[in-house]
Amino acid sequence: MKSEINALAARIRALEAELEEKLIERRRDLEYKWSHGRAVFSREVKERQRKLKISAGRFFATSGFLEILTSPFIYAVTLPFIALDLFASLFQMVCFRVYGIRQVKRRDYVVFDRHRLAYLNIMQKINCTYCAYANGVLAYVQEIASRTEQYWCPIKHAERIKDAHKRYAAFLEYGDTASYPDALQEQRAALKAEDDAAEEKSV
Repeated sequence: MKSEINALAARIRALEAELEEKLIERRRDLEYKWSHGRAVFSREVKERQRKLKISAGRFFATSGFLEILTSPFIYAVTLPFIALDLFASLFQMVCFRVYGIRQVKRRDYVVFDRHRLAYLNIMQKINCTYCAYANGVLAYVQEIASRTEQYWCPIKHAERIKDAHKRYAAFLEYGDTASYPDALQEQRAALKAEDDAAEEKSV
């Protein structure tokens, strides 16, 4: 059963890689290319984008009054997100070194590039920057938490959980006393092997 689950997980990863290739092809259709680590549009494409931009005044005028009133509630969470970002970074900086596992690269999750889109006005760019930060931090923290969970408690729940992280499928089954604690060491070894493979790939 375990080998079948691992095979299914491998198929999922292969499908994810195939999906990424399709997305790359889609990006080519959207007329931008990569240069020095960022997406770059031609001058002609940027000009077409600018013609689609609406003014900030029109943006507010077409937004619902109640939608505008939610803004303070949205941006009030900025400080908690910053605190979460800082504490998660400090946590992995200290703990992951002790555990001997690789730290999560924050820049792989917290990405700011939507503000370069010429068809967005200033308010839309601010909103997109905020959303990029908030969701990026949550994804970054989830990866830190999932690596910590694999190191300390790689056991599935008895109940099905929705949108589990990518490591969850390989965790031990709930109540599998025969495999624990030897499998715990296997999980830790797998985590470190994953780190070694990532380092070799980056060289």
